[in-house]
Amino acid sequence: MPDERPAARSDDRTLRLVRAAQHGDTLAMAELLDVLAPYVGRICAPIALDQGPDAAQEALVAVFKSLRTLKDPAALRGWVRAIAVREAIRTAHRSARSVPADLSTLPARGDPQLSADIRDVLDRLSPEHRAVLMLRDVEGLDERTAAALLGVRTGTVKSRLHRARDTFRKAWTS
Repeated sequence: MPDERPAARSDDRTLRLVRAAQHGDTLAMAELLDVLAPYVGRICAPIALDQGPDAAQEALVAVFKSLRTLKDPAALRGWVRAIAVREAIRTAHRSARSVPADLSTLPARGDPQLSADIRDVLDRLSPEHRAVLMLRDVEGLDERTAAALLGVRTGTVKSRLHRARDTFRKAWTS
């Protein structure tokens, strides 16, 4: 009986798809993009909000165009995550929501409108704050890795994370 775990088989399959796609196999590229689309969507949605699908599409196009430059196919997920975060932030900035809203307009506790609180609070954060929250609190990356992905200093990530959490907490509890 083979002792392979499903995740290991999936990783092997993904590596084979990357290598084939890098050598011009269009069917492998299409299959690889299908595999990556849900992952990219989960990264882009909390950063780009309503523009999440557009950001995910832009990220997948960037992956498609740049796949030949990926030197280590085993690093695919991290490489794709960096592209997705970059595209989500870029897309969010292009949208009308790039300026944080006035947090004093949140509904009072007990208001029936509170069912959408999380989304409402996220809407009010800047794309940079949403990105750092997603990378640290959803993806579980450390500050150094998040800083490298965002192209900023570690101290910047720490301060953005502090401000984003503080803003989120204040808006949530008001």
